[in-house]
Amino acid sequence: MPRAKAWVATAITAALALTGCGGVSTGSLSTPEKPSVVTTTGILADLTRNVVGDRMDVEQIVPEGADPHSYEPTLRDVRQIAYADAAFSNYMLLEDQSVIRTLDASIREDVPNVALAESAIKYSAEVIPLVENVSLDTIWLGMRAQGDGLQNPELSGVTRSSTVELTATDFSGPGDLVAYLTESFGNPRFYIDTSDGIDHQDHAQLPLDAHTHMSWAFNEPGVYQLTVNATVNIDDSSEAQPLAEDKTVTFAVGVNPHEVDDSAQVLDEGHADISANVDTGEIEVLYDPSGGGEHVQQAYDPEDVVISVPTQALEEIPPDPSFRFLGRTGEQIYQLPQAVLGAHVHGEIDPHLWHDVSNAIAYVKVIRDTVVEIDPDNAEYYRAHAAEYIAELEELDEQVATTIEEIPEAQRHLVTTHDAFGYLGHAYDVDIAGFVTPQPSTEPSIQQRRRLVETIQNLQIPAVFLEPGLISRSNVLVQTAHDLDVEICTIYGDAFDEEVNTYVDMMRFNADSLKDCLG
Repeated sequence: MPRAKAWVATAITAALALTGCGGVSTGSLSTPEKPSVVTTTGILADLTRNVVGDRMDVEQIVPEGADPHSYEPTLRDVRQIAYADAAFSNYMLLEDQSVIRTLDASIREDVPNVALAESAIKYSAEVIPLVENVSLDTIWLGMRAQGDGLQNPELSGVTRSSTVELTATDFSGPGDLVAYLTESFGNPRFYIDTSDGIDHQDHAQLPLDAHTHMSWAFNEPGVYQLTVNATVNIDDSSEAQPLAEDKTVTFAVGVNPHEVDDSAQVLDEGHADISANVDTGEIEVLYDPSGGGEHVQQAYDPEDVVISVPTQALEEIPPDPSFRFLGRTGEQIYQLPQAVLGAHVHGEIDPHLWHDVSNAIAYVKVIRDTVVEIDPDNAEYYRAHAAEYIAELEELDEQVATTIEEIPEAQRHLVTTHDAFGYLGHAYDVDIAGFVTPQPSTEPSIQQRRRLVETIQNLQIPAVFLEPGLISRSNVLVQTAHDLDVEICTIYGDAFDEEVNTYVDMMRFNADSLKDCLG
């Protein structure tokens, strides 16, 4: 049994054993005095408490101050989930996959398990794309799992916890190929390494509708060919299902790509993904020369493209011992860089919807209708509480807008640690002028650091903003602020702390902080 699958199964058994329960079926759980709800984050817990009042117990998985992008669930979390009568997550790939897999594996089958961001769209929530436009001297190549599988008649039982594996099955070339990811503290995570041959370990595993960055390194010039196939892991207890047959991707490394195959499409700039399409059961190469994201990418048969790795991709192997797998220090390799450092698996939609209060109202409506369904005896109570809270949020929406309007438009430039405030900018006319990295688990490249400095200087920005829970990961922004003699102010993104512990307080604080520091 794979390690992740074994952990979830063991955790459920152990957690329930501590309370004398031997399973997770409805009949094996004692009925509590009040229904209980579990949420992934404190923000969702607060929204829920304002609807259910004292009629339900509400617990959260990710503790205050922790990062939902990287939190690892505990046995206590498993127990809370197993006893819950409803579960609310944000998802759209906000929470770490370990949180979602634990939630989906531990919740009882008859219990509502609601992804609020997706569900809120039916209640007029507005979503905006998460666009990455990274300027590189070479193509930026990743891997993707495209689609949700619901349109594929060959698959059954696919859920958001299902994963896709792209696995190397064959390889040829004059040297070795290594596809790897550099994590936040500089440690490499290997996906494919041909130096020891090809086996089942040469693969990338992705959640549905997600893609990952990675570096591609080659130690000799010439033509390389990598063959991959795709499988789907429906859940933790079933065997992987075949998804797509073998396809071969060709790389022209340090040679003229147009001479490899004069009928092939040469991919030499922008963004491309080797993609497993879960809906069609095909492996494709999705390509966009401008790096605008999935919605502007064109699909190619991998057999019809050549990926260019030009001579300007030559790099010296650094002295860091972590990179000895590439060769000796000072030797040159050809490398397509991963664009941002650190684990960064994400989807195409920005998941931080709650920074637009109107979206939080849509969340509340989803929560209201869900708890009414599971506890109809208290339906009027929940509807009344929701209506009262929605009225408070509508007033909050106006207050946030009014406060931010007091900042001169020319000064409404927000620079933060990571890309979490697109909805705030969209709803309240704030320019998201810059962020250190797209996600808190990533480290900035030299280019990103340079761009950050130029943004602050060129726009004469008086302050940058730090999230309290990310201070330990914000050395670059802190140092840049000190070097440029600009103020460091506080803004709340994904989590509360002791000072700010409700959604209303968070939004008011953020608006006031923007006004005080930029106005």
